[in-house]
Amino acid sequence: MITSPAWKDKKYAVLGLARSGRATVEALLAAGADVLVWDDREEAREPYAGRCAIGDPLEADLTGYAGVVVSPGVPLNTHPIKPYADSFGIPVIGDIELFVQARADLPPHKVVGITGTNGKSTTTALVHHILKTAGLPTTMGGNIGLPILEQEPLPKGGVYVLELSSYQLDLTYSLDCDVAVLLNVTADHLDRYDGDFEKYRASKLRLFEMQSHEHVGIIAASDITLREIRLAMADGPGQWSQPTPETNLSEFAHSDWPSLQGPHNAQNAMAADTVALELGLHRDLRQEAFRTYPGLPHRMERVAEISGIAYVNDSKGTNTAASAPALAAFENIHWLLGGLAKELGLGECEAELGHVKAAYTIGKAGPDFAAQLEGRVRVEQCETLDRAVAAAAARAEAGDTVLLSPACASFDQYADFEKRGEHFRALVEGLK
Repeated sequence: MITSPAWKDKKYAVLGLARSGRATVEALLAAGADVLVWDDREEAREPYAGRCAIGDPLEADLTGYAGVVVSPGVPLNTHPIKPYADSFGIPVIGDIELFVQARADLPPHKVVGITGTNGKSTTTALVHHILKTAGLPTTMGGNIGLPILEQEPLPKGGVYVLELSSYQLDLTYSLDCDVAVLLNVTADHLDRYDGDFEKYRASKLRLFEMQSHEHVGIIAASDITLREIRLAMADGPGQWSQPTPETNLSEFAHSDWPSLQGPHNAQNAMAADTVALELGLHRDLRQEAFRTYPGLPHRMERVAEISGIAYVNDSKGTNTAASAPALAAFENIHWLLGGLAKELGLGECEAELGHVKAAYTIGKAGPDFAAQLEGRVRVEQCETLDRAVAAAAARAEAGDTVLLSPACASFDQYADFEKRGEHFRALVEGLK
């Protein structure tokens, strides 16, 4: 794990004991810190009995604490921990900020930080794969589900690749990435920003504001507004890279890159290629890495082909902007959609309905989606995923694609998008 002597004998409170919280506690304890832990779930607190103090930081005297480390899932705009810690003059931080504090004691290295509304995980994993293909020491962490403090320190010359959500950036104050990437910004998670899209976008842009002048910023989207904001930024990297609106992505659309199909993956590949170029990696090596990239679960994951019908798990499509590229990547689609909607309407999916042969709606948003699609494509209200898979399998023909890309969050029926995708995979396995 990654630790720092700077934490020794200092007091920290850790609020939230999911995976990143647990990794944070273990790293702090290993460094000799005095740790107070809390989670509303009793079963999450049990492993720390006798190892450190257990108590709600909202009921603790935080005088003298070095920080309150909170899970990215804690909503800072509504949770009382931020004003309470502020009353003691104590910073509220995340595990990424602790990683920053540990950097001075790590062997010389570089950090690549990647954020954006959509495509973060694919681009992070792709950059990591390119670096591994090049034989460079590398690890990835952050929002991709791998707590960075849980990783082993890299040897000299290593590259840490971090996927960073806006929630994590809100808890980070001094991350100076050697290369920072913003993929895109579309309306999402606005409940955490009081419905204000400008606040959400500003959270993403902080990744650049924390950079020093000798480092590189990459804006992968050709969004004119982002270009104008970048030009107006007083703080940030000294070197910028951003495609023009006329950038041709055909160079990054290859049929022999099986895990990078669709225009959105061409954009992700272009961003990863730009990162690799900035890190000095040769073009031939980058092309080989694109060809051998295995892809990620739940992100346009081809789970089976049965009787000539492809079954694709894109459960990570949790909003319309994320699902639209998956619709664009295939023809003759039997589209499984629905769940807990994050927005009204079909959004960017509207433009891709020509690829859809039939739709099968599930979850809380199912009736609304069915009403919007009625008369445009064949629609069947299935309510649950098992019914939707069975209905799609019965109607699909050889050459068709059954695509789970819900354009919705999963929380009305599943614990997370992973559980939804795993259920889809199991249902498809049952068709064999």
